[in-house]
Amino acid sequence: MHMERLSHWSGHLNREMPLNRYGHAGLPVVVFASSGGSHDEYYDFGMIEACRSFIEEGRLQFFTLASVDQESWLADWKAPHDRALMHTNYEHYVIEEAIPFIKHHTGWFDPMMTTGCSMGAYHALNFFLQHPDVFNNVVALSGVYDARYFVGEYGEDSLIYQNSPADYLWQQNDGWFIDHYRQAQIVVCTGLGDWEQDGLPSFYTLKEAFDQKKIPAWFSEWGQDVAHDWEWWRRQMPYFLSQMYF
Repeated sequence: MHMERLSHWSGHLNREMPLNRYGHAGLPVVVFASSGGSHDEYYDFGMIEACRSFIEEGRLQFFTLASVDQESWLADWKAPHDRALMHTNYEHYVIEEAIPFIKHHTGWFDPMMTTGCSMGAYHALNFFLQHPDVFNNVVALSGVYDARYFVGEYGEDSLIYQNSPADYLWQQNDGWFIDHYRQAQIVVCTGLGDWEQDGLPSFYTLKEAFDQKKIPAWFSEWGQDVAHDWEWWRRQMPYFLSQMYF
């Protein structure tokens, strides 16, 4: 399997940002790390190995990004608005720097896929919903999609609201966004076992919003034995990929 360790400077974050590439061809998959995870995590926990057949066949190539979660949503010493500001800087990095870097590196200029587990699932779905021209495939595994989970009640703070999918999707009535959503492949999955309870309320809220807006999406519930853990994500990811077209 082809693997590259890459790095590039981010003006938005004022630092060098590492990322890894796994694969030589095919649709780029942008991977967001779980809570506090690194760009090496997806490989270290066996997710790349679980997706090996898609990679070796040249159907997919994975780009695993570094995160700044410890300085944004997880930085509980900061005011909620300041956490959202740091996340916004990260958003600018991803869209204006990482995505062009990946395009230049691969020669792929069409929309990409995005995915993640746990907090990475939050990022994957949020980035897709905010930028459906950049991503037209998303697989979100075991995420929490309500910003209150990170910052508590946020009042009238529009910057936090704009990054709380369980809230803002209800008010998204722009035809351009809705049309892009309806043309995408969307998978949102949760288990019902250990440590999955935090994500269930926003999972069901989002499912209701998607249904109400007639946006096709696969909201998949796995059983009571399915925990919030890599063991299950290693099973889920290749399963969903095998059901998608790309």
